[in-house]
Amino acid sequence: MTRPVILSDDDNNLARCARAISNGQLVAFPTETVYGLGADATCDVAVSLIFETKQRPRFNPLIVHVADTATAKKIVQFNSRAEALADAFWPGPLSLVLPRRRNCGLSLLVSAGLDSIAVRVPAHPLAQKFLTKVDRPIAAPSANPSEEISPTTALHVFYSFLADSSSDNLLVLDGGACEVGLESSVIDISGEQTVLLRPGGITDKAIETVTGKLTVAKNDNRIPSSPGMLRRHYAPSTPLRLNALSLKEGEILLGFGPTPVNTQFNLSPSGNLVEAAANLFAMLRALDTAAPKCIAVMPIPLEGLGLAINDRLRRAAAPQFELTDT
Repeated sequence: MTRPVILSDDDNNLARCARAISNGQLVAFPTETVYGLGADATCDVAVSLIFETKQRPRFNPLIVHVADTATAKKIVQFNSRAEALADAFWPGPLSLVLPRRRNCGLSLLVSAGLDSIAVRVPAHPLAQKFLTKVDRPIAAPSANPSEEISPTTALHVFYSFLADSSSDNLLVLDGGACEVGLESSVIDISGEQTVLLRPGGITDKAIETVTGKLTVAKNDNRIPSSPGMLRRHYAPSTPLRLNALSLKEGEILLGFGPTPVNTQFNLSPSGNLVEAAANLFAMLRALDTAAPKCIAVMPIPLEGLGLAINDRLRRAAAPQFELTDT
């Protein structure tokens, strides 16, 4: 079996990855949030390969990544709120859901049959170079099997797909560890209300300084309008017990701030939410590898980036259930 191939970020490898995209192949690349599993968003076959490789439900839409605002405006219809949010937070960890333009050229699979598309401009320097080199919109969910922990390093991507024959010849651009470590915030501004679909790398308070009060969407397991809205997501194989203040037999502690017992896994010993967000997925992976009976997670404050951290932890702790692609 051919393994995924990790590539350094030199010009030759960027050109190789750009050719792979133009040939309908997948390329994993870094953003400031997590690594994305990218495909040509204008090609039905390439986008379909994303769903096949991730085993992702086809009713779950994808985020389209572009190099700049001007390119985004060719795909979706901007309004005044979109202009203000793009000016404030792009490039950066914010995805905007807006009406798709007629004849925008994107595969209908990208939006899972919806009339809107989620689009963002990533800030990671290598993502910017890659998108510029490719010169086309890239559909890119997180580069991991569906429901599992999102990757924040190239090695995470490698091991996520190591045993998966559908990811043979997967190219992985190595841009180091992701700085933010949580997926982008997703805002729906396709209607009159400004709706927070998924908390993420930009806090709701920061967004509200631009848009005013946000409406928070409910989870949707059947017709989600954004990635990250399914009840179970970002999950390790090991069960999670949230808001733990002590340890039970067979558990390993994932700490935050001062801990009741010694642990080598602490999201932020100083209680810094930015540091905790950056460490979350990597530490969940390390704990999952240790194969304890359960991962006991200390309480995380419900403020700032803590809202996004708790969102990911709740979804990771949710029980599995059967999804049907209807």
